[in-house]
Amino acid sequence: MTERIPSGEHPRTPSLPQRPEPQPELPPSPTGERSPTRPIALGFTVSMAASIGLGVVYALGGQVQLEGLLLFFALGGIAVGFIVWGGKLLPQGPYTQERHPLSSGEEEQEEATEALEEGAESLERRRLLIRLLTGAFVALGAALVFPVRSLGERPGGSLFRTAWRRGSRVVDENGRPVRPGDLDVGGVLTVFPAGNTDAADSQTLLIKLASGQYKPRRGRENWAVDDVVAFSKVCTHAGCPVGLYEPDAHRLFCPCHQSVFAVLDGCEPRSGPATRPLPQLPLAVDGEGYLVALGDYPEPIGPGFWNRDR
Repeated sequence: MTERIPSGEHPRTPSLPQRPEPQPELPPSPTGERSPTRPIALGFTVSMAASIGLGVVYALGGQVQLEGLLLFFALGGIAVGFIVWGGKLLPQGPYTQERHPLSSGEEEQEEATEALEEGAESLERRRLLIRLLTGAFVALGAALVFPVRSLGERPGGSLFRTAWRRGSRVVDENGRPVRPGDLDVGGVLTVFPAGNTDAADSQTLLIKLASGQYKPRRGRENWAVDDVVAFSKVCTHAGCPVGLYEPDAHRLFCPCHQSVFAVLDGCEPRSGPATRPLPQLPLAVDGEGYLVALGDYPEPIGPGFWNRDR
């Protein structure tokens, strides 16, 4: 029996499924011999080997040219790995495409499976590269430990004290003890604490003044013995030895930068770049009449530094 179509109506045709628009082709993932992971892995491996070699060479005594070459390969290997990684493995984009109707046909399922497998393989490669990169940085850091250790121990409080101690006998550069009468008026002598004639920071100037010329600062009335005073020989500007004495004017001169210190005024600087007076060493005599120190300098000697006023 034939179905009648009411007048004024047209027969309906069944709608056909829309075919998805073709997607833009993305560059294929690198596989086989063209994989960029090989040069990246090689760069990181070279870096690790060079860092290990750098540590070995330094531990055996060092050789400047060879150390420079190994450091070049240690840093260059990491740099090459980063450059190839960024240029070949990271997305280069930008990628744009029209959104297509979602479908899950057999062909699409096969493509999704292949993409998942390729992604898993790529993930494994990247894990390997990350391990190699970590190894390169660890090896380089270990190699740098040797030069850091060669800097020596931290100074601690050694910059705040010298070899002078209470009771240290005053001796000349030949180790002979000194009495106040060994110096004439206007005379000057470089002395050290006994047993430390090689201590550069402890070198001290003994100066014999005329009777009544010494004007001690408050609290230093007993720091001189028979008009013999003692001041640090290390300039408070740049650490040069203050070795020139003008007895008529009672002034000490630093030959490096021409700082001038007034001896009768506690060695206050009178001209030049120095801004601090030369520290004074308190003196006394022992039972045999030899000069000894009442203690160390009351302040750090030499040029000032960032945490001197500790």
